[in-house]
Amino acid sequence: MNAADTAFLITATALVLFMTLPALALFYGGLVRARNVLSVFMHVFSLACLMSVLWLAFGYSIAFGEGNALWGGLSKMFLNGVDADSLSGTVPEVLFFTFQMTFAIITPALIVGAYVERIGYGFVLVFSALWMLLVYAPVVHWIWGGGFLSDGGIFGAIGTRDFAGGIVVHETAGLAALVIALALGPRLNRTTPPHQPGMVMMGAAMLWVGWFGFNGGSALAANGQAAMAITVTHLSAAAASLTWGLWERIKFGRTSMVGLVTGTIAGLASITPASGYVGPVAALVIGGVAGILCQEAVNLLRNRLKLDDTLDVFAVHGVGGIFGTIMIAVLGHGTWAAQLGALAIVGVWTVVVSFALVKLVGLVTPLRVDAETETSGLDIMVHGERAYDITS
Repeated sequence: MNAADTAFLITATALVLFMTLPALALFYGGLVRARNVLSVFMHVFSLACLMSVLWLAFGYSIAFGEGNALWGGLSKMFLNGVDADSLSGTVPEVLFFTFQMTFAIITPALIVGAYVERIGYGFVLVFSALWMLLVYAPVVHWIWGGGFLSDGGIFGAIGTRDFAGGIVVHETAGLAALVIALALGPRLNRTTPPHQPGMVMMGAAMLWVGWFGFNGGSALAANGQAAMAITVTHLSAAAASLTWGLWERIKFGRTSMVGLVTGTIAGLASITPASGYVGPVAALVIGGVAGILCQEAVNLLRNRLKLDDTLDVFAVHGVGGIFGTIMIAVLGHGTWAAQLGALAIVGVWTVVVSFALVKLVGLVTPLRVDAETETSGLDIMVHGERAYDITS
């Protein structure tokens, strides 16, 4: 065991959990109407708890077990055979398990943004549980767990390059968000602005800080690659924030706080897959393009196609993750076949399984709340609580 690597990864693990609790909850919560903010908190917090237990029971084994090229198997269920002295590289395996658990927590939680304000609470829990086990964990195995998309797999000696989750996290969550948004249909009221932009800013700022653990920690060691990953993560976020704000100013005559920090998330999502491979100048380019690209994706889906992916999960995370994954090949750090092939394979798998789960889970628990509940707000109607005395 390497003490420096272990201490570094403990810190990174805490930062990635911080990205979900409280950062993502605040970011999403501020974007909805005041009558639904607690429901967003409930979804994110509940998923953090549920994914933790499922990752211990089955998810870690499916992702990192010694199965075959498609499936990790169930030999490591409930950390069977893993104790405090077991190692994964230079760190305790139980720490590697926990670090990866925080990724398994945030990925289904990202999808929350697509269905807020109209989703059934039971559906959120059942769908997310099955989705993590049938989509997320297998994809982790394929790319990070020695599966058929990694080095020596179907694309040859140089397999898919995805340093911290452009495909594994952002593409899968973005496409699942798209599937659920299409199945749900639009909200009854799509015209109400975010109830608390200040909360959105605080959540985005916390996500920015937490992303240092997300990308830097993916080096799994306290080394130069981790330091560079943190640096390029910061620069991409800064560049994307500026170009998003500038593009808003050019198109609409003003730059909004919500727009500025949405640009931040676009830059963070876009640099994620490439963060272990590129330098500062490439990070500025990736972030700068992402700020405009993801904003145009938002406009296309929301205004032209009239798709109510409520908090723009696919346009920001999905498009950003896909763009960053392609840039790895553009910059010569991975092969075109491996990068595009993995995007296609994972994309088809995610869409097909997510669609099937929407239909199957919908037979067990309602996908959407009724019109009265949606109008009155999920906070009081579903959970019996209010965030504020005055609601919007």
